[in-house]
Amino acid sequence: MSTIVIVDDQSINRSVYTKMAAAIGEEVEVLAFADPRTALVAIREKPPDLIVTDYCMPGMNGASFIRRIRREASLAEIPVIVITVYEEKRYRLRALDAGATDFLLSPVDHREFVTRARNLLKLRKQQALLAIRAQNLELKLKRSERSLVQAIRHSSERLAQVIDCVPTPISATDQEGRFLFANVCHARLFGSESTTTLARDPKDVLGEENAARHTALDKLVLQTGRPAHSFEEEISDQSGQRCVFLTSKSPLTDESARICGVVTCAIDITEQKIAQHHLEHLARHDSLTGIANRMYLLEQIHREIARSRRGDRRFALHLIDLDGFKEVNDERGHSIGDQILASVAKRLQSLVTNRCIVARLGGDEFAILQTELVDNKAAVEVAEEIGRFLRMPFVISGEPAHITASIGVVVYPADGQTSEELLRRADIAMYKGKAAGRDQYLFYDAKMEARRPLPIELDANLRTAIERSEFTLLYQPQVHIISGEVLGVEALIRWQKRDGTLLLPGAFLPAAEENGLILPINEWVMRQACYQAAAWHRVGIRVRVGVNLSAAQFRRQNLPFLMAQMLNESGAEPSSIEFELTENVLMEDADQVVLQLQQLRDLGVIIAIDDFGTGFSSLSYVKRLPVDRLKIDQSFIFDLTTDPNDRAIVAAIINLAHSLRMDVVAEGVETAHQLEWLRAANCDVAQGFYCGRPMKAVELSALFEPGPQVASAGKYVA
Repeated sequence: MSTIVIVDDQSINRSVYTKMAAAIGEEVEVLAFADPRTALVAIREKPPDLIVTDYCMPGMNGASFIRRIRREASLAEIPVIVITVYEEKRYRLRALDAGATDFLLSPVDHREFVTRARNLLKLRKQQALLAIRAQNLELKLKRSERSLVQAIRHSSERLAQVIDCVPTPISATDQEGRFLFANVCHARLFGSESTTTLARDPKDVLGEENAARHTALDKLVLQTGRPAHSFEEEISDQSGQRCVFLTSKSPLTDESARICGVVTCAIDITEQKIAQHHLEHLARHDSLTGIANRMYLLEQIHREIARSRRGDRRFALHLIDLDGFKEVNDERGHSIGDQILASVAKRLQSLVTNRCIVARLGGDEFAILQTELVDNKAAVEVAEEIGRFLRMPFVISGEPAHITASIGVVVYPADGQTSEELLRRADIAMYKGKAAGRDQYLFYDAKMEARRPLPIELDANLRTAIERSEFTLLYQPQVHIISGEVLGVEALIRWQKRDGTLLLPGAFLPAAEENGLILPINEWVMRQACYQAAAWHRVGIRVRVGVNLSAAQFRRQNLPFLMAQMLNESGAEPSSIEFELTENVLMEDADQVVLQLQQLRDLGVIIAIDDFGTGFSSLSYVKRLPVDRLKIDQSFIFDLTTDPNDRAIVAAIINLAHSLRMDVVAEGVETAHQLEWLRAANCDVAQGFYCGRPMKAVELSALFEPGPQVASAGKYVA
């Protein structure tokens, strides 16, 4: 039985990592601790075989925790995996300097976690096996002083047999660096016989570069008398194949307990590293076309901006939207559409140099980052080439398909100082070109943003409001029609200005949609909803918190990744968050939206269609969308008791939702007669002033009885 200890202050992380660890095999015992100090007490009493710890924890971070472990002689060689959300190299170095064996980024891939943990458990078992064998041999030596010489000879032979059976390279060197022994696996790796390795210079066996590294580490072990931290190294075997090993070094002692050499043990982690590189590639590349994705493009734009600030460098960003692709995709099917997208990616790659980056942002939207720009003429040439290349017919399954491209071009630093600003302005230029007749490129011009809506004062005040966190959330109850229980709430944003004025969403959200500020505002709402849901859950109030999303978040953000981060930060249960989207958002780029919705649903988040019945309602879309709930628009509820047409529509939506195994929420319920009709029609949930007005979190909490239960509204709140 192997024991794995999990240390993380976040309960959801402990639960996830415990399940991952349990998946390693039936003979694995998993112990989880929220506090590093408690864990230290437990592992001193019963040392585990593997420790998995978070890096960022209150009171004691991962590096301090590992140092405390390494001070204990009984714990010094236990492998430790550090998990953190930070990608900066300094956190990895701090953890490794403290004595970490391995390092994983959160969110952790299940397969990678299991592979790494299993390999380290194998290494631990091998070390334990050697220790047990050595202990047994020592006992046998003590039993008979008269046969000491013979016992030593026999024990050495048996130990050599054991070491030769271990499928990892094991060797020992003396204080001068000469080999004392090497097992069969070590000899095979370096193309020699184990007996011929003895007394040889490490340079002759390992090669000059590897020998220099090992000699330096051996000296450190001999000087300190302590094991060296495990490290990764690349070694070429006798056939020339490059392999990656996780290597550890420990002091070798003689019969007088004096250090006489160094034992080196390594485990092959080549397959693990290949899997890791594959996952890193998938995270930054589009699965359909194989080119860079939005995440990788943004990383490269950030790098180019940093390089440009260090020197007088310029670059251009071409945002490309395919004209006519949706029609081809609808007429000839998604399979043909996917082939066209792959062909577009190949053509775009063929027309740029290695210094340029081609990316797919989602749907039929692509981008080219043109670096080392000499002048705008070079950007014009690339834009013209893009248009010319894409005008040529795409022959798929023997039939031609014709598409063109609308291209928006921005140049750094003239058109923007940040990646978000550059993308937004390239988007504006692209849509201007599309509106002007398609199949053309336009460079961004500030006049393009001479738009209808915003008084300059409102635009500036909105930006200030975001910086000062002047927004607040109210929560409107959603009540189960039969029981009267409050099952959920909808989070409604308000702008609480410094002068005391409270603005409703209609006064500022349209402006935020136009100037791009809707993204940070919506992100703030999502984060607040997660923290509030977690706070309610901690005191026994279990309700879902609904959050409205805009189309911009699907175009410009990786929603599933962002949501996973927020859930991890807040500790909220995924099922306590509900995303509400209008039908118009769903229809804008159905394939991309469906993909992200499915990823959100896989996280455990609830998905609802808001204002159902007012947009481009399509049964074919509703059938394929990963949706849990339909929210009937309040326009159908207002005249429900007097208009037979509204009654017919509402009844049809309820029956449709139930047939597709979805719940139904009726919005805008304001009278008892409306509620009674909905109850008779088997509607599930009601929301509106009759059930409860929007209220602050503390006011909503008062509806709930003490203890872990769902609130009963009793009489509906007027």
